[in-house]
Amino acid sequence: MHAVTITDGAVAWLEQPDPVPGPGDLLVRVRAAGICRGDLMQMAGYYPPPAGTAPPELPGLELAGEVVTVGDACRRFRPGDRVMAVVPGAGQASLAAVPEIVAMPVPDGVGWAHAGGFPENYTTAHDALFTQCELRMGERVCIHGAAGGVGSAAVELAAAAGCEVVATVRDRSLWASVQALGATVVPPDDFGPAGPFDVILELVGAPNMATNLASLATNGRIAIIGVGAGATAEVNLLALMAARGRIHGSTLRARPIEDKARAARHVEKQVLPLLGWGDITVPLAAKFPFANVGAAYERFDRGAKFGKIVLVDE
Repeated sequence: MHAVTITDGAVAWLEQPDPVPGPGDLLVRVRAAGICRGDLMQMAGYYPPPAGTAPPELPGLELAGEVVTVGDACRRFRPGDRVMAVVPGAGQASLAAVPEIVAMPVPDGVGWAHAGGFPENYTTAHDALFTQCELRMGERVCIHGAAGGVGSAAVELAAAAGCEVVATVRDRSLWASVQALGATVVPPDDFGPAGPFDVILELVGAPNMATNLASLATNGRIAIIGVGAGATAEVNLLALMAARGRIHGSTLRARPIEDKARAARHVEKQVLPLLGWGDITVPLAAKFPFANVGAAYERFDRGAKFGKIVLVDE
């Protein structure tokens, strides 16, 4: 097979040994795979896959494709089924071994590119908003960095749940696209007056924390899942106490597979119907052939994009 391979601080589409699936694994012919910030961090040497899960030189946190073979312990999927999944690594390849318990069916009518860009971002956003923050219908939510893959996913999910969504987006050329998903867009340095917020999804990091706390509603919750603009912030504990608020952080990649499977079941039950009906759109910024992976990573790293960068089998 071929796989996106990290070599000398860059990525290339190189020949690699075929994966060897275990009894609980699906062997998947990958048709599309999204690019995530974690992939670029892995390329730079900062974010390796959990030990024993995937080769450190093979990135790729999400994929969609057709089942080729199933392990002896697999019971749910069969060869030919269309599946997608969050994986710990090695997802950007022509073949991938995927534990059946984390795989989800691709709804009818959903194309490969959209399926390949769905699992990581929508699972991350759904877990942070609904499992951790217990977001409820009618609540007011602020989503920082809303033009990216996780941010746009969070806007779609919160809007679909009947919440009032405020989104911060630095690039004004992207405002209209985020507004079309169901959000009111405000500048990142002036979101406080749009509060108070029941839930704040922090994808930017430290610069927002003072205003996050100041604009938190009573019993409000802050979920930190991105710190690209800085990881160290001063926290006004009095503001947190006055709001009777909560702050928590999360990552998805390092969790035990059982936790990832639970997250997948929640998404499958609550989000996949919306994807199949077209209520969730998975915005795509660009598609690149797997063999042109270097250009795809470069486009991701430039920023100023709305939605996902996806590698496709063409």
